[in-house]
Amino acid sequence: MSEEGTGKTSRRSFLGKAAGAALAATLPASAQNTVQSTAKQAPVAASKSATVVRGKRPLNVLFFMSDDMRPELGSYRSRFNVHSPNIDALGSRGVRFDHNYCQFPLCGPSRSSLFSGHLPRQTAIFGNAQDGGVAFHHPDWITLPRLFRESGYTTLRTGKLFHPGQDDHNGWTDFDGYVETLHPTTIGKKMEITPAQIPMPNGVLPPLPQDSEKAEHSDEILVLDGNGEGSGDYLVADRAIKMLNQVAADPSKPFFVGCGFSKPHSPPTAPQRFFDMYDPAKIQLPPDFAAWPTVPSGWPKAAIRPRNADLFIGRGASQAEAQQVIRAYIASISWADWNLGRVVAELERLKLRDNTVIVFVADHGYQLGENGKWSKAGSLFEGGCSVPLIIDMPGAHGNGRACSRMVQSIDLYRTMAEICHLDLPTGVEGTSLVPLLQDPRGPKWDQPAYTIWSEDGRTIHGTAVRTEQWRYAEYGKNAANGALLFDMHADPMQLHNLADDPKHAATRAELSKLVNAYSYPA
Repeated sequence: MSEEGTGKTSRRSFLGKAAGAALAATLPASAQNTVQSTAKQAPVAASKSATVVRGKRPLNVLFFMSDDMRPELGSYRSRFNVHSPNIDALGSRGVRFDHNYCQFPLCGPSRSSLFSGHLPRQTAIFGNAQDGGVAFHHPDWITLPRLFRESGYTTLRTGKLFHPGQDDHNGWTDFDGYVETLHPTTIGKKMEITPAQIPMPNGVLPPLPQDSEKAEHSDEILVLDGNGEGSGDYLVADRAIKMLNQVAADPSKPFFVGCGFSKPHSPPTAPQRFFDMYDPAKIQLPPDFAAWPTVPSGWPKAAIRPRNADLFIGRGASQAEAQQVIRAYIASISWADWNLGRVVAELERLKLRDNTVIVFVADHGYQLGENGKWSKAGSLFEGGCSVPLIIDMPGAHGNGRACSRMVQSIDLYRTMAEICHLDLPTGVEGTSLVPLLQDPRGPKWDQPAYTIWSEDGRTIHGTAVRTEQWRYAEYGKNAANGALLFDMHADPMQLHNLADDPKHAATRAELSKLVNAYSYPA
């Protein structure tokens, strides 16, 4: 992730340290273990007891994550007709959740919540620069990989699962630091986009947000040679394949292998053939596209940050430029899909798939020019909060079907513990999705989904709740800085704010109760 939250640790600094380290992926574990830990965690021995699976062979887990990927996939009816055959195949074999939401539209807080099973207001991780993460600040909590490790699993990871500097070193059988770069080096070329010099509406450019990329990097698009060999996500897939072969050689223990891809995170990156799948001239921009971040009339000012954090930083976007960047974003998704397919193919070649739960999820969504916003940071809209989720659980009765219930990424902790019959630590939040895996439409399910945002890394500045029909967001406690209400059935593009419409006063009041109970519990 590019955003730095409120701390001083620079992603560019991290990438500089990681550059060149990709070759370490080919080193033996003993050499890789020379990477020093950044968090002062006490060592925790893995449990010697075998996982109890009620007389059955323990299920393995292959856990995929992507960075900055909103549900812009073929199986999610992408409005850009994204080519994603491998992720789509996962959804057709398992259960595809069409309405899954992250707890925070920023990498570190979202991943910390997902892997700890605790809400962001409990983790107190509201940014990306809090070194040590939940394992450091909450040593009594058992993160999801650590739960598997202490239950007798071999736990390995490649790429980005936790945010850099926030990993749980005790969660992995052999923690060896981050050995793949998240950024390609000299294996391709930059596709330059000439700024259109679109003047600002008021001529005043606000300062860079604290979680922003530097402006000079905001227009990079990277086109890789070949299939992207030697670049970050290619190496992540390569190493996942090596790990699967490693665990296959020792069938006496079940495994949890985490595989985290960094794309489509900026800079948008893919080999040329993935760009060639899409004609930028045919890309239809959103109906609320704006050249600059724009707050529509009657909306709270806090709803749209005045300056972008990832792309088009400090300048406006013409329609042609926007089409080029969206093309690069979806090409990055197609390349991530291709790399995921390589890993799944190896799982099948090793004859491990029939006993392996496969999960695919992203950390948060993204906005692609809606109201002039090109980022996830600060977004309490569907684009910033909605993320794909697919669970392929062997033998689940709901396999091959889609689920339209409202679910949350924090639900994954309880879900994985139940699927694999692991003892659940006390205090874990969320709701197990196992009933929906067995019957995606049958169970009574009235769980809403929540997302919060903090502008300063300490205070909750906005909270959104999503029900089957409504998306409601309050900015400031008791909506001191305004509110948004959208009827997602009638207005899926979120163009018409109904928060101050008297006809919807009762609906707003009920949703406001939910928001305040979630963000400010008694």
